[in-house]
Amino acid sequence: MTTLAHRSQGRGLLIRLGIVAIALAAPGAFGTVYGAKPMRSVPVRQVSGPWDSGHVQGIAVDQRGGFIYYSFTNLLVKVDFDGRLVGTLLGWSGHLGDLDFNPADGKVYGSLEYKRTDGFYVAVIDVARLNSVGMDARRADLFRTVYLPEVAKDYSADLDQDGKVEYDPSSPDHRYGCSGIDGVAFGPEFGRVGGKQYLTVAYGIYGNDQRTDNDNQVLLQYDVSDWGRYARPLLEAAPHRSGPANPHGKYFVRTGNTRFGVQNLSYDTTLRRWFLGVYQGHKPNWPNYLLFAVDAQATPKMGVLTGVADPSGSGLERGLFLPLAGGGMRDPKTGVKGWMQRANVGFQPLGDGRYYIASNTGAKGFQSASLQLMRWTGETTKPLAPAFERQSDSPTG
Repeated sequence: MTTLAHRSQGRGLLIRLGIVAIALAAPGAFGTVYGAKPMRSVPVRQVSGPWDSGHVQGIAVDQRGGFIYYSFTNLLVKVDFDGRLVGTLLGWSGHLGDLDFNPADGKVYGSLEYKRTDGFYVAVIDVARLNSVGMDARRADLFRTVYLPEVAKDYSADLDQDGKVEYDPSSPDHRYGCSGIDGVAFGPEFGRVGGKQYLTVAYGIYGNDQRTDNDNQVLLQYDVSDWGRYARPLLEAAPHRSGPANPHGKYFVRTGNTRFGVQNLSYDTTLRRWFLGVYQGHKPNWPNYLLFAVDAQATPKMGVLTGVADPSGSGLERGLFLPLAGGGMRDPKTGVKGWMQRANVGFQPLGDGRYYIASNTGAKGFQSASLQLMRWTGETTKPLAPAFERQSDSPTG
């Protein structure tokens, strides 16, 4: 175990750098070569914190570089596979949510939202330059943002046409119940298992049990290969609106309402599935699972969005639906499939049948994240079980 104790002051934010722990790492235990460069042996467990921040929102893993990134709402933490703290980034008042690492450009992408100003962005972070503690995103040219007008349009929709949009879960406004964005992940275009990689951004959805138009997860896919022309530095005093006018595609997954939509989104190259980790919903007519999956090769099909009036004023809106994957529990009443597996504050497939699951501990201003390496079992009630790099690392020996 490696213990790091530091303090860094950044515009009133005191960062308490507590324990960053790594256990049972076996260098070279997994020497599988992907392409010309071998993947590094990953830690079985790691703890980051405590931090004076919000709770952990998501993680990203750079297997070849040997780094793990944690989003703590208003703080980004970079730790290497040996448990050493490499750097921290702070300096925004918005909500930094789920993360994913893009091996194509070596950057971390994360959802960033400012609800009160209809500001919904993807943060594009040049993490290769994140190499010290207390770096300020407002001063270091490594934190850029891309605006998502499609999200803002749905979030700010005045559905009851009373001339104002209420910013709370009980509001009748916000198309699809959109509360912003959370989950992000790179993967293939829906309906494919290979080819060009797209960034998928998942909506947050208000947990309003009185509505019938908020029972779908909403996923947008973007081609980020030309995002350099949109990306702008973070300037909260004068928020920009530079971003793609439309997504590459917009899709819906009927799961039943969940609180704040897809918290963690990820693509698994082994099972060829998209995983959706959520906070549990409350509607009694839905099974309210915690984890859902979509087969990557499932063909999106046009369908009716229940309860969603078409913006043209003619009937109900139609959209492209993605079917839920097989396996797991199946609710006979709704046909919805999923698992009671917590995956809402950090879920990251490693591409070899293993996954990181994060859990959060601590109170406000004193937050920690714990990672556990898991393996896929495929069992209905327990789809993931602890993974060990060596059999001798198992508690049973």
